[in-house]
Amino acid sequence: MERRFVGIKYLSEYLGIPKGTLYVWTCYKKIPHFKIGRIVKFDLKEIEKWLKDKKVEEIS
Repeated sequence: MERRFVGIKYLSEYLGIPKGTLYVWTCYKKIPHFKIGRIVKFDLKEIEKWLKDKKVEEIS
């Protein structure tokens, strides 16, 4: 079974981004996430879509 909802540690390793950066991005709502009480979770499908939206296209 594939993981869909992950924590900040997993996402940090998955993206190669420091956990501190992800905490700041969640605080400023720059990355899609869910907050359940004090727990922050990320939907990998939403993260993949978010990454595609951030892609910089090559200029021909």
